[in-house]
Amino acid sequence: MVVLLAVVIGGCNCKIVQFIFGDSLSDVGNNNFLSKSLARANLPWYGIDFGSGLPNGRFCNGRTVADIIGDEMRLPRPPAYLDQSLTKDVILKNGVNFASGGGGILNETGSLFIQRFSLYKQIELFQGTQDLIREKIGSKEAENFFQQARYVVALGSNDFINNYLMPVYSDSWRYNDKSFVQYLMDTLRAQLTLLHSLGARELMVFGLGPMGCIPLQRVLSTDGQCQDKTNQLALAFNKATNQLVVELANTLPNASYKFGDAYDVVNDVITNPGNYGFSNSDSPCCSFGRIRPALTCIPASTLCSDRSKYVFWDEYHPSDSANQLIAKELIKKLGFLKPNQTDIASSPTPALGPSSNDDGQ
Repeated sequence: MVVLLAVVIGGCNCKIVQFIFGDSLSDVGNNNFLSKSLARANLPWYGIDFGSGLPNGRFCNGRTVADIIGDEMRLPRPPAYLDQSLTKDVILKNGVNFASGGGGILNETGSLFIQRFSLYKQIELFQGTQDLIREKIGSKEAENFFQQARYVVALGSNDFINNYLMPVYSDSWRYNDKSFVQYLMDTLRAQLTLLHSLGARELMVFGLGPMGCIPLQRVLSTDGQCQDKTNQLALAFNKATNQLVVELANTLPNASYKFGDAYDVVNDVITNPGNYGFSNSDSPCCSFGRIRPALTCIPASTLCSDRSKYVFWDEYHPSDSANQLIAKELIKKLGFLKPNQTDIASSPTPALGPSSNDDGQ
């Protein structure tokens, strides 16, 4: 018999759900509905190892890190905010994913992609979602529903790769490394505080991996090695974000804010892939032959023979296998409990491998 993870909130038997804010590492289809966006995962071979094997908006061959962590916590997978199946009942059952490929902490980040949701825009959409739920179940029950929910915030890489490190953006000459990280922290502090005011009590902020080692950064370097400057920026961001999250957890009422940092383990996977069962950690599984960088995986691309052996799926994004390893590390560091280790009943056990949920996500 399936036992649902639920909390009785007044007259609403509401499940505990997730609200996810992020970029392409967490996007589950929002950008596919942005017709002018240049950052969309709507072509084969994206999604080849997920459900039907057709493109589903994830910038991966399979699952995102947020998918996997949510599965382990026995939480339903939230559909994309722009998914046409999204209704008030679906929100109450599954939550919402607002993540958008190319989005950043800063509003100006990713403007080259034309259309994308920045974190402030994602929070604005969340506020609209709250209005819908208040209409459905009433203000008091809605307040409790949103306070019981789990929140994920996972952005930052685009603020560097598709903003600060590109000379076409004014931020690249307006700031230096230290002042730009401070600019990000000042903005993120305001955003996380705003989310708290909207009810976010259980919140996870994900750190950055070694951005200088993604295939795109390697192929743009002169020797094909990781770009140390980019990696140092990721480390500086992680240190500052960890301090910020600790500060907010100590000062905001009833805030359980945690910072998830998988930098070290991802760096070790890239440096010593064989130790983790990988055979390639410097080039994408989906590539356009010798023509690189091909920024996206396209139907004419060639796939590697064994996707489970590649750390990177395309020039930017990890593979499903790498995401599973990253998720495992974050679960270990953040001390997530299995449902049977809590006094809350568990939700339906999701497929451990790539699969779709009831709502087609």
